[in-house]
Amino acid sequence: MSDVAVERLGPAETRLVAERIAQAFLVLDAPRWLVPDEGGRETVLAGQFEILVDHAMRHGLVLGTAERAGVAVWFPSVGDSVPSPKDYDRRLAAACGEWTERFAHLDELFAKNHPHPDHHHLAFLAVRPDRQGQGVGSTLLRHHHDWLDANGMPGYLEAASETGRDLYARHGYQVHEPFRLPDGTPFWPMWRDPR
Repeated sequence: MSDVAVERLGPAETRLVAERIAQAFLVLDAPRWLVPDEGGRETVLAGQFEILVDHAMRHGLVLGTAERAGVAVWFPSVGDSVPSPKDYDRRLAAACGEWTERFAHLDELFAKNHPHPDHHHLAFLAVRPDRQGQGVGSTLLRHHHDWLDANGMPGYLEAASETGRDLYARHGYQVHEPFRLPDGTPFWPMWRDPR
């Protein structure tokens, strides 16, 4: 997969990236708690992810493979903190409706467990379900890790599944004690020192 091209994506692809993340994340446990309504789950997830991807287009880095089978969303957490997404509370409520409080709870968990030293935060790594297990995610990781290593910058993420946790461990991330949603679903904070 090392010959797969990775490119920086622009604002015109915000919705596509959000939908790719939602599609890939449907199999995870956390979305079942966030949106118990299976029928509306993907739409709500895509709406919430669109807010964050839009924010990353302005304050972060959104990468995709050439055919958009995989996407990665990074936020630099260096020096002054990145501002919150514009009009976030209103936009979150519009996207998530009756499930807004659950997403706000998840935001609080992420904030409480986020490390303070300078780093780049991998908010999302998503691969289209029919392309998973083919090295697309690893290609996206290696692409930005090359920059992180060249610039002496650590990486951080929250793994939402054992499969993800194990993938990131193979790429040099050290796993820490998980934090959990109210139903017990774990997120594993993971940190990678530059090589």
